[in-house]
Amino acid sequence: MVADDATLLEVADRLAAGTGPIGIDTERASGFRYGGRAYLVQVFRRGAGTFLFDPLGITSFAPLMRALAGTEWVLHAATQDIPCLDELGLRPPELFDTELAARLLGYERVGLGALVESTLGITLAKAHSAADWSKRPLPESWLEYAALDVALLPDLRDAISADLRAAQKTEFAVQEFADILTREPKSAAVQPWRRLSGLSKLRSPRDLAVARELWLARDALARERDIAPGRLLPDASIVAAAAAGPRSAGALAGLRTFSGRTSRSELDRWWQAIMQGKTTTDLPDLRFREPGTLPQHRSWANRHPDAAARLQAAREALDTECERLRIPRENLLTPEVLRRLAWQPPEPLTVDAVDQRMEELGAREWQRSITAPILTEAFVGTE
Repeated sequence: MVADDATLLEVADRLAAGTGPIGIDTERASGFRYGGRAYLVQVFRRGAGTFLFDPLGITSFAPLMRALAGTEWVLHAATQDIPCLDELGLRPPELFDTELAARLLGYERVGLGALVESTLGITLAKAHSAADWSKRPLPESWLEYAALDVALLPDLRDAISADLRAAQKTEFAVQEFADILTREPKSAAVQPWRRLSGLSKLRSPRDLAVARELWLARDALARERDIAPGRLLPDASIVAAAAAGPRSAGALAGLRTFSGRTSRSELDRWWQAIMQGKTTTDLPDLRFREPGTLPQHRSWANRHPDAAARLQAAREALDTECERLRIPRENLLTPEVLRRLAWQPPEPLTVDAVDQRMEELGAREWQRSITAPILTEAFVGTE
């Protein structure tokens, strides 16, 4: 366990003296704390050992970053860990993602436990994967779980790498890993409150305004207390209060559907938010799309039949190739790229034009070489 700067300096030297790739993982407190920062960072390297770093006691991870520079980092589902590693100043110089590689190989089960069992013959207990890792001190059983998760990653990487070579998919994986490291982070939502679960039940701009104000009040309180918003007030309670339109704080308190840890202890806060929603002149539109996004593709058949026909034809053509290559469709070509191509294919409709448009949308070279001819033919067939 590494919980201070002095120990980190010592451990960084030991890791630098190790050999081979770095196994690395993080544990967060999703569902317990506000945000997604790491509360534990696990690192393993052959010849050095396994080390668990407590970010709460460490001022800077710069010495560790220097020690691991120029090495390949092995992560499982890297896109989940990289954001919180970035917050600590840790960024893989090279990457091997065991989950993504397993998807490219067409494995039916790509969870870490399933892969370790199928490739290494070892069964991992996953009892603490959803635990509150902000807890201190961390129980010994949790630490053992965290250490085992990372100590097996280099061996798992070697086994999957051999399968990639046998399937002639190594270059596919190399390009995918490079894309993860260079990909721009997604822009923050303009109206994040619209992600409330069940919001579609609200049918008027005024009800949406109430839901928005409750969401904003909850988010401010969650940030202040460093608690996951849903633990303070569930989404269902916000939607229920907005739909009910209570006429007083007492009526709000009397709603059985308005529940949660702070539904009564912070009643004044919630009532003030409701009053703000009831009186504001800033009413949200019933229908809203984040800037730059396409219309919901499930509505294309009625409103945009040409685009719907292209999308259906493309999916069917890609599914045939996916079956041959044993690659899931979403890995052969991301759904967003496919939908944007179907929505507005290039003109003239040629393989080169489709390839160029796919490159602009972020498709990797291996994806374009396989799918551009297939998509061109499918789109032409719908005209």
